[in-house]
Amino acid sequence: MCELLGMECNVPTDIVFSFNGLRHRGGRTGPHADGWGLAFFEGRAARVFLDPSPAAESPLARFLSETPIKTLLAIGHIRRRTRGDVLLANTHPFVRELWGRHWVFAHNGTLPRVRRRALGRFNPIGTTDSEHAFCYLLEGLRSSFPGYPRRPSELWEAIAALGGELGQDGTFNFLLGDGRHLFARCATRLCHIIRKAPFGIATLLDDDVRVDFSAVTTPKDRIAVVATSPLTANETWTTGRPGELWVFDGGELRATLSSLA
Repeated sequence: MCELLGMECNVPTDIVFSFNGLRHRGGRTGPHADGWGLAFFEGRAARVFLDPSPAAESPLARFLSETPIKTLLAIGHIRRRTRGDVLLANTHPFVRELWGRHWVFAHNGTLPRVRRRALGRFNPIGTTDSEHAFCYLLEGLRSSFPGYPRRPSELWEAIAALGGELGQDGTFNFLLGDGRHLFARCATRLCHIIRKAPFGIATLLDDDVRVDFSAVTTPKDRIAVVATSPLTANETWTTGRPGELWVFDGGELRATLSSLA
């Protein structure tokens, strides 16, 4: 299995603290040593960094854990291979264009039956079940709407339904970003925290690092962080229920939808 990391905010924020905790699980404090990736949105476009080497040993991962790149939406992943070789083409997160914007996707789990699903415009580059599922999900959206939906709730409901459909093929924990929303589906394990005033001190579980968020934020800031398991030792994380989809926008949890077939 793999581990997921997502961040969605109301003001540009860096993901240095959270990613520093996650990357150590990629071969040092955890077994997820088969590659990693991190995507940062800038409006509708995403800047994506991928590396099939262990995150705990990667000079690029270390650089990103020390370099404050500010964004409103970021998605990260560390991989423990189940299907598909350890290659750049199989490294999450995956990116495609739909309706003139990037969509970024990362998956935790195994979908042994997903290749039975026929694809349309979108096709995998690599050989993972995860990328096949992503292509199927995007084709489902493309065929359901002529363009980006004017009513966001229609998009949320469509993604929840597609998540439930694909969830019939196996274990489907995922993060999906479109430059505006962060979607997070829980199949087995997922949690989130929303940091807002009054801010306090947080300490990483996987590294000897702590941050006083009150010293680096304003009272109006809101930062939602999603992870497979909690990254900090002294904060209260909300645990997801299997079969639900969270929708984050503006650093807030906007909706919790059923994502069961």
